[in-house]
Amino acid sequence: MKKQIAILGSTGSIGTQALQVIEEHPDLYEVYALTANNQVELLAQQARKFHPEAVVIANEEKYLQLKDMLADLPVKVYAGAEALCQIVESGPIDIVLTAMVGYAGLRPTMNAIKARKAIALANKETLVVAGELVTALAEQYHTPILPVDSEHSAIFQCLEMQNPVHKLILTASGGPFRTFTHEQMKTVTKAQALKHPNWSMGAKITIDSASMMNKGFEVIEAKWLFGVPASQIEVVVHPQSIIHSMVEFEDGAVKAQLGMPDMRLPIQFAFSYPKRESLSGERLDFAKFNTLTFEKPDLNRFRNLALAYEAIHRGGNMPCIINAANEVAVAAFLKDQISFLGMSDVIEKTMNTASFIATPTYEDYVATDTEVRRITAELIASSKY
Repeated sequence: MKKQIAILGSTGSIGTQALQVIEEHPDLYEVYALTANNQVELLAQQARKFHPEAVVIANEEKYLQLKDMLADLPVKVYAGAEALCQIVESGPIDIVLTAMVGYAGLRPTMNAIKARKAIALANKETLVVAGELVTALAEQYHTPILPVDSEHSAIFQCLEMQNPVHKLILTASGGPFRTFTHEQMKTVTKAQALKHPNWSMGAKITIDSASMMNKGFEVIEAKWLFGVPASQIEVVVHPQSIIHSMVEFEDGAVKAQLGMPDMRLPIQFAFSYPKRESLSGERLDFAKFNTLTFEKPDLNRFRNLALAYEAIHRGGNMPCIINAANEVAVAAFLKDQISFLGMSDVIEKTMNTASFIATPTYEDYVATDTEVRRITAELIASSKY
């Protein structure tokens, strides 16, 4: 039987690569549902190619346009956030790939867990915002959460044999500003920040990578995925992006997962787990990559990573606070409303301003997200960062 796949965020970088994996293995996987936020033309093209049972466009203003574009196909067309949350509950679905960007991925993921659908998790914000709640829900409903981030997939692969773990080691490329001084970083531009040296990603995650907030979020995600405290999760800068992450065991042995930078590999592993299937693409040539280097991240230059660790240690709704503040700050940076280093300033001030809740409920997370977006926007509007 083919596995039925629902892709939330099919028009983004992860979503499009997931469709490449499905296309390469038509005997193993079939698309059941595709969703997008705004890219109606690409969503329609994908629907024509993969013939899903249903498509969802989150932006309700695009509904009629999408329906008209697919009028000649027997595909169900839905729109809005509620439809997005409901489609993941559909009976035939085996795996839900959550490739949406940001906080918006939380509710659909929770709905899919309650419907006992395996989660291929590419939306790290789900665990950043509500890791304790989501992991408890997955345990309650016996729903597997399979990591798609290359770093977490690497750790997942290294942990297949259950041995006592001393620490997890997340690798980071260091982004485009790895060698910049603090003075140089004061004047970096949006165009510079969007030029990642190794990976091709969407704008938001590329900026997060440049500021190392993405790595901070991955530390939070790893804490919940693998049940390891933040004190046992280390970040190491590895510019070549060949080692995707490592695990150090209690006896001092270190196990690493290596490969060419290709997100299709962790996507397919999440789809096929516990089996491995063939995958086209470039193979790692050790004669070509004969120098692998490592260095400690500079937390003075990359303050967002330090702020993420602070959010973990403070706990409660603080990771939700830092996520919402970062989403607003990144959007402002992409609109030239705030400087690159100013993002860290406004995020830190928001963290110290927003209401802290030690043991939040889902409703608290929703209220926190709303409050923080208002506070952060007001800070950006009122001052020069």
